Formats: sequence, structure tokens, C-alpha cells
Amino acid sequence: MPATLEDRTIDLVKATVPALEAHGLAITQRMYERMFQNPEIRDLFNQSHHGETGSQPKALAAAIVAYARNIDNLGVLASRVERIAQKHVGLSIRPEHYPFVAEALLGAIKDVLGDAATDEILAAWGEAYWLLADVLIARERTIYRELAAAPGGWNDWRDFMVESTHPDSEIIRSFHLAPADGGPVLRHRPGQYLTFALDLPGTGLVKRNYSISCGPNDRSYRISVKREAAPNAPAGLASNWLHDQAGSGTRLRVAPPAGEFFLDEESSRPVVLMSGGVGLTPMVSMLEAIVQSGRGRPTWFIHGAQRAGSCHARARPGGGGTGRQHRGPHLLRITGSHGRSGPGLRRGGPDQHGLDRAAHAHGRGNLLPVWSSAVPAGLCRGLGPDRHPAGAHPL
Repeated sequence: MPATLEDRTIDLVKATVPALEAHGLAITQRMYERMFQNPEIRDLFNQSHHGETGSQPKALAAAIVAYARNIDNLGVLASRVERIAQKHVGLSIRPEHYPFVAEALLGAIKDVLGDAATDEILAAWGEAYWLLADVLIARERTIYRELAAAPGGWNDWRDFMVESTHPDSEIIRSFHLAPADGGPVLRHRPGQYLTFALDLPGTGLVKRNYSISCGPNDRSYRISVKREAAPNAPAGLASNWLHDQAGSGTRLRVAPPAGEFFLDEESSRPVVLMSGGVGLTPMVSMLEAIVQSGRGRPTWFIHGAQRAGSCHARARPGGGGTGRQHRGPHLLRITGSHGRSGPGLRRGGPDQHGLDRAAHAHGRGNLLPVWSSAVPAGLCRGLGPDRHPAGAHPL
């Protein structure tokens, strides 16, 4: 395993950038095809990221191109490395799994590029792969150690029980989860997610990630799940099972909180939270953490929903408010006409320029955007005056 790469290796890897830009997605798709021929390796991954959208092969293709471009300046890839390491920890990826990826990646490069993938090129990419793999393995080892040592922490999988569920909208349902062993939980960082290993009847093992939608505490977690049942698209296996079958007493296998996208709880700077549809779940966790801190941190929460009628009554900004100035979070909900998303906002709502102005109105704030590619109906409960001091009110 190389600690550094020779100049010749760096030159060879950088020379492959044009080919990777042209064929990177085909290479990663072929890599996963090869890798998933092994059922044990296939079951390590969240297969929903390999379906119709192919989000994981696309993300990996972009990461490989970025790695090749910056192989002589890896510091610029620190955020990507952290994101990958966090995902791997959520999926319980271990050092012994890395050789399978190496074999599949090099084989895919050869399959797709053919004679252009010379022995010298493949050897260079083999060295480059293991250099990055060693960095990831070291970081993941640190994360695993920190999770195991933290109060309420654990590694790999832990059994949780569904304590209760409740509908938040027509298509979103929340699940309150507590450890089956009765012990405490790790206080998550607001914005992080949980990974679930679900054994679904007739399907087998599936992995899914759901953002934690409550503020940090020592006892339990909450997730808020959108039922994936879009017309002319396969129904979501996990989301529909959770909505239809999971209730009080259901046992779920859960990995510890993971993710590099989270609120800086130590800062006192103003915060602007932006979300669309079910993308609000990490924002709700951040918002609850801000309120629980009791520090009066200036906060603006801008949320886009497809149509107002599908929002829970308690989520409507200003509901029950007095119209006076409050110290609680500011809420602005933007509603699109049915079947539309993005800039097609209901008359009276701001356009994209208005959103930009709102986001930067308090320019020293932290802008934390999470926009869904499509804005589904629904806004989770818990943002109204019954959950936050003095009531939330429109921006």
C-alpha cells in the first residue's frame, strides 16, 4: 500500500481524466454490476441509490474524476473523503471489504475502456485506489472508535423498538424509536441520519438512510418518512413497509448516527435553514436543537411545499400567533401549485430572487440549504407555536 505516489503514477492517473469524464458513469455502473454479483457485498449497500435515479453511480463517477484531477493535491478533497467515510460507517463497511471494490473498479475500467486501459494504466489506478482506501480506512477507524466510546454510542447494528408513530401529512409519517435494551442513545449532531437494515418479507435485506427529525437527546430518535408511491414509478419498498406495517413494538436494526452535514451548535451566528418537501427533516432537527439551547440564536426557516392543503395544521407558519414580534424562529412557507415545483410558486410567494434575498438578508448567517429535486406535498408537524417558545411567525 503506497504512502505516496510516484510522479509517473500521478501523471498516468491525471492523463485518464478525459476518458473518465467521457465514460466515468459507465465505469461506475459496471463496477457495481461486478461487485453486486457477490450477495454479501451487495447487501452492504443501500440499493435505493442504485435504482432508476442511479444516484450512487453518478456520485461515485464525479468523485473519481475529482480524485484524478486533484491526485497531486488531495487536501481539496477533504470534504468528499469525510462524506464517504461517514456513509461507510453508516453501512458498517470494514477494511476487509475494500479489496472487493478494488477488483471491481479495475475490472470495470478494463471492461469499459478496453485496450486504452493498458497494464500501466491499471497499475497506476491500483496504486491510486489503495492510497485513497488507506486514508478512508484510517478515518473510518477513528469514527468507529469515537462512536463506541461516546455515551450511548455503539458500532454496527443495534436493535430499536418503535415506541409510537403518527402521520404528519398525507404522505409523511413519523416514527419514535428507542433502544430495545433500554439503554441511552448517542446524542446525534442535528442534521445527521440513521441507517436501517430492514428484513422485508418477500424481499430480504434492504438498507435505507433516514434523517433524524428530532433534536438531540439521550433517550430516543425520531425519523419522518415520506411514502414513495409516485405515479409510473416503482413503489418504495422500505417507505411503504414502514407506513403500512411498522407500528408500536416493531423491532428495527439501526446503525449509529452518521453524516457530515450538521449544525454548528457552538456558533452563535444567525442561521438560515432552507428545505423543500420531505427535505425538511434535518432542518427540523436543527431547529429543535436551536430552540432547546435557549440561547435565542437568530434563525430563519424557509420551506417549500407543493400545495398548502397537504400541510399539517400545526405546521402552518404563524398558526396561533399574535402577530407581535417574537424571539422564536421565523418561518416562511412557500407553496407551489399542484404538480409543480421549483420556481413555480403560488401567487403572492417570492420568486427565486426573493428567496435569495431572504436567504442573505442577514448576511452573517449560516446558509444551510436542502432542496429536494422535486418538492413533494407535506410539511412535518412540530414547527408551530405549541413546540417552540413564543411561537414561530412568518418572515
